[in-house]
Amino acid sequence: MTAPTQARPMPAVRPGTMWPSPPGALRVRPLPRETAASYLTRLAAAYHLSPAHLLDGLHITATGTPAAPHATELHLSNEAARRLAAFTRIPPAHLNRALTRRPPPATIATAPTATARWQPLVPAVQPLPACTACTLRRPPHHAAPAWIHPAPDRPRAMICTRHHQASSDPRQRIPLDIRTLPELTHARLTARRPPTTASLSWATTITTRWYDHHQHLHTRWHTRLHQLTTANPHLTHSPASPALTCRTLITYPETLTLATTLDRLPRHTPLTRTQQTAFLHHLARRLHLTRLAPADHDLLWQRLTTR
Repeated sequence: MTAPTQARPMPAVRPGTMWPSPPGALRVRPLPRETAASYLTRLAAAYHLSPAHLLDGLHITATGTPAAPHATELHLSNEAARRLAAFTRIPPAHLNRALTRRPPPATIATAPTATARWQPLVPAVQPLPACTACTLRRPPHHAAPAWIHPAPDRPRAMICTRHHQASSDPRQRIPLDIRTLPELTHARLTARRPPTTASLSWATTITTRWYDHHQHLHTRWHTRLHQLTTANPHLTHSPASPALTCRTLITYPETLTLATTLDRLPRHTPLTRTQQTAFLHHLARRLHLTRLAPADHDLLWQRLTTR
């Protein structure tokens, strides 16, 4: 009988030489706009490892304290990103396009060695839970949670039009069922041209003020909140109020409508009173309101008079 063949040991890495980069056995693909911390956590879980152990196995020196993927960003040096790409068998350019991240510290971006840093994220820039069905469709087809950053040209919300799941706040640990709210997916699908950053910022500020002060669309938004909490009973047991954590979702269609309408305003040219009245009539029709009569202190008036 032939003696069993022994596996060859990994060759030692000499100082200053390139790491050999053996590929991993599993294919774990990132979701679009998934954070590096989320992807690395899912990748490590597929191998039954912790993120720290996976980085150590790739000979990547990590600093900082890894926390929950939704509250932490992972910054990789170029060499560390190359090793991760080699291990996952994903071309570096494809991996870089898929993984979104905050601007890395200069010391990490320019580090000549394989270095990673865990950095806490403030709630305002934390990612949102990804659609569970989309995550499950990605190899290795495990129902591990994933966290993504919303598209920059949309209100801060994640809406999966295919599986009718959505989220708008990192305090929502799982996406919400929005099958009873078809207007959310409709708004996402029918936005032909993304609004400009300036108009989206104005629209978000305006609808947030309307929502908080129960103005103009309060009845519609109150009904939408009730539908969300009915379809997602776990929201009522959350320490944070659903009225707050779901605000971006509840106002999502109207925020997009307002932003795209504001984009049609002429630039650098003040509107006459007649033009302002015509604009309000047009906006009321688009928002499905019989009339829109904002008070003098309404932020919409401020936008109409700011050039």
